[in-house]
Amino acid sequence: MSRVFISDLHLETNKDPKYKSFQAVLQSACDKGDEIYILGDLVDVWIGDDDDSNFAKALVDDLLVCSRQVPVHVMHGNRDFLYREEFADRTGVVLLSDPFVLDCDDLPERVLLAHGDAYCTSDIPYMRMRELFRSSEWQNQILSSTLEERRELARSLREQSKRSNELKAENITDVVESEISKELDLHDCKTIIHGHTHRPGIHQLHDGSKRFVLGDWDFCGWRLRQQESVFRLERFAIQPN
Repeated sequence: MSRVFISDLHLETNKDPKYKSFQAVLQSACDKGDEIYILGDLVDVWIGDDDDSNFAKALVDDLLVCSRQVPVHVMHGNRDFLYREEFADRTGVVLLSDPFVLDCDDLPERVLLAHGDAYCTSDIPYMRMRELFRSSEWQNQILSSTLEERRELARSLREQSKRSNELKAENITDVVESEISKELDLHDCKTIIHGHTHRPGIHQLHDGSKRFVLGDWDFCGWRLRQQESVFRLERFAIQPN
């Protein structure tokens, strides 16, 4: 079994090159029979499963076409934490908990999957915001408002996040590796795959564990391909329109 891992595409419209590259990754996985794992922030914002925009409809349709051919797994990120069961039903994807242990017979060892933001514990304001946004009470309150109210809230939160991150040192917005080590020990894993930080790379931890960091899709796209016990981090061009 081969697998493809991606995250942090931050898709906003089905009319831009990033979306076409996403469709190409889906098609390639279908052609090769790859399982797909999307580890958060597939979209820049998800305002609810009742989103009636052309973008939301296109995304649901494309995921459904793909999931009918290969397994597609989706994890919540810090931008798309409002996926609910309706989204899973309409797209055919499997919603994953964060973190999630990938424990398959064809893998030599268990692999921990996560979005990654839970390990940015040096960023205390962000961790407080994350706790609020992940609470069922806050989410239910937001989902009870109108679509237009949610769109306006999303615009406001994006601007706040952008201004806040511009003032933070880089080390504050990165993961704390001691938190990664604790999580790996907790789940009896030696390898973790995550996104969120927009710092793609492969890191060897002091205890011999390995950390694969997926890149965000901006000027280029990133994916991690796994075949048997080999993981390969790949960068590819996003072709302009």
